[in-house]
Amino acid sequence: MLNLINLKNELRKMDSLSELNDLSVFINECKTMLGKSTLCVGSKVNVVQKTKKTPGVITKMKVKKAIVDMNGMSYNVPLAMLELA
Repeated sequence: MLNLINLKNELRKMDSLSELNDLSVFINECKTMLGKSTLCVGSKVNVVQKTKKTPGVITKMKVKKAIVDMNGMSYNVPLAMLELA
């Protein structure tokens, strides 16, 4: 937890928007790689949006996205937006 606090403090010191954008891309790539290694067909997941989390089940895995069944509808969702339920 202490490392996370230190990391956040260091990020606040950054003054270049391009560096922050590069960091954002890197973080999304890390989230995608972690999603690939932890998620599989049949996994119960939450689709995380800015203001809500919607439960669903993965029906198909793709390279960077997954087909998720939510409330009877299927959606193509980026792996970075999924977390295990």
